[in-house]
Amino acid sequence: MRYLVSVIDDKDNPGSADRVPAIGEFNKRLMAEGHWVFAGGLAATDAATVVDNRGEQAVFSDGPFLESKEYLAGVWVWEAPDLDVALALAAEASRICDRKLEVRPFL
Repeated sequence: MRYLVSVIDDKDNPGSADRVPAIGEFNKRLMAEGHWVFAGGLAATDAATVVDNRGEQAVFSDGPFLESKEYLAGVWVWEAPDLDVALALAAEASRICDRKLEVRPFL
């Protein structure tokens, strides 16, 4: 089963910026163990554009779709046999990247 792992940062209390080498090592392990599908960091929220084309014409607005002190900073997509494995990996990843994570299975 595949899981979306959202990396959540906090404007008031951001995670440590020096975690890149440790995250790289963790990613290598995910690849070696067959869990890696995809990962990527995201630009700052001020680079976001929300598109809403549910009306008569598309409306484009700057910024994230929600104003919040917490924001989506990056994602992983993992392959894991079950939720328990995904959560164990997420607990380790949260410590390594010094951020909260949200784990959600794909439908």
